[in-house]
Amino acid sequence: MVRATTRDAIDHGVGGRESRGDLVVTGLTQDDPGDRRLLSADPANRPEREALEALLLPSANNIAAVLARWDAGSADRFVARMNAAARSLGMTRTRYTDPSGYDDATVSTAADQVRIVDRAMRLPVFASIVATPSTTLPVAGTVHNTNTLLGHNGFVGVKTGSDDAAGGCFAFRAIRWIDGKRTTITGVVLGQPGHDRIAAALAAAAAMVDRIAGHARRQVPAMPDLRQRTLAPGAAPPSHRLRLHARQTRG
Repeated sequence: MVRATTRDAIDHGVGGRESRGDLVVTGLTQDDPGDRRLLSADPANRPEREALEALLLPSANNIAAVLARWDAGSADRFVARMNAAARSLGMTRTRYTDPSGYDDATVSTAADQVRIVDRAMRLPVFASIVATPSTTLPVAGTVHNTNTLLGHNGFVGVKTGSDDAAGGCFAFRAIRWIDGKRTTITGVVLGQPGHDRIAAALAAAAAMVDRIAGHARRQVPAMPDLRQRTLAPGAAPPSHRLRLHARQTRG
């Protein structure tokens, strides 16, 4: 869900149309052990691209809040922009209540998230960052992308996530050659259970891409439409909360 946070930040900062001034990260503390953060003991000037790398590679949720305030002046105003953007993309079952998506009241569906992945991957800066396996950041040092599928079996992004309400989540893009044609597969898996929820989401996405590519090669009937399972977190018992959605394009 942090992908939504980056749209205005990219527009207004990295390679964008205007500058918002210095982006400053002050001594942040970790309020919630489940809220993954990059902690800074001292104030540090953090250029926009580095902030986006911190947000998108190791899932530094505190950076989402920093970018929101920097871009819109307050988290509330930024969340309003996020919801307006969601409506403009036809994301009718999405409601954002915080910049990072960590808040339990933030809900969406796999089908809705595919829409924003499609849009975000059109931004060269975003696509470049989510395709980066690791980078070095001030204070934090070397950080690694939580998407360990990068560079394997055609995966070129996009973003993992997890919490108790949503389970393991992964928005992904993979490029495969199917029947001699370069095929882009974009999808989202949500609600993956298990001790390592991110690993479960990555495995589900890898199996999904293999299944799509295999079906196309064998020319079997198309995969069933799984959108009826794209329920908001908590709207169904755990056994019915597996949510998958994918889209493929050829070019």
